[in-house]
Amino acid sequence: MDCQKGENLKNCPCTYVGCPRKGICCECVKYHLARQEMPACFFSVQAEKTYDRSFKKFKEDQGS
Repeated sequence: MDCQKGENLKNCPCTYVGCPRKGICCECVKYHLARQEMPACFFSVQAEKTYDRSFKKFKEDQGS
């Protein structure tokens, strides 16, 4: 399967400018899950801006 980085970038909500995985979803998910985190695309706009990708923050953001 070919990566559609250009297409992915159009919808990527990650605001971390220096991210080398931006637009490469498979690498992003793998990176964050290995650190017990969630990628930016799972968070609300407000929560994403905190750069806290923890499962705890995800749960708080979801209102659980």
